[in-house]
Amino acid sequence: MKRLLLYFAAMVTLLSQSSCGYNGMVQRDQAVKSQWANVQSAYQRRADLIPNLVNTVKGAANFEKSTLEGVIEARAKATSVQLSADQLTPENIQKFQAAQSQLSAGLGRLLAVSENYPELKANANFQELQAQIEGTENRINVERNKFNADVNDYNTFTRSFPNNLFAGMFGFPPKGYFEADASAKEAPKVDFGDMGNAPTSGGNTPAGSK
Repeated sequence: MKRLLLYFAAMVTLLSQSSCGYNGMVQRDQAVKSQWANVQSAYQRRADLIPNLVNTVKGAANFEKSTLEGVIEARAKATSVQLSADQLTPENIQKFQAAQSQLSAGLGRLLAVSENYPELKANANFQELQAQIEGTENRINVERNKFNADVNDYNTFTRSFPNNLFAGMFGFPPKGYFEADASAKEAPKVDFGDMGNAPTSGGNTPAGSK
């Protein structure tokens, strides 16, 4: 009889813990999903700025065509990788990050090459777009860090005993992190302070739309 009572008490305790654990997993899962929406919004903001940047840079005479094409292609690849909040596996996050990192690298090259074109220095639209892109890159880093923090909280909670006994059963698999990479650590920058020795090219740069 005592064994039966102990078994019953153990089952009640386990069920009580599983209920609390389930609610905790739901809360943390929702936090990750909410933050993922912020990450997507930041990346989409950058993608929306790129067409105007490309159109503005096209106005610079003899601007490197391959650099522009690289950014356009990288943007197309990055925007083609779409993840819903229910697809945040480590493998999917890696694919998403790889595509976005290629775009970051392409933008960095474009802005670096732009140093050689004095007419861009005088183009107010280019200056504004550059500042907006740098700000967006910084925002991306902030949102990615917040996402990683939420994922860490979620993964730690779901892998801790006794929650790990029920996580798989209730549909709470591990979620992926953003890994550190060179292109994500620093926003693309262009130093317009020393343009005196840059090659001169003719033509006027039309201002693109914001």
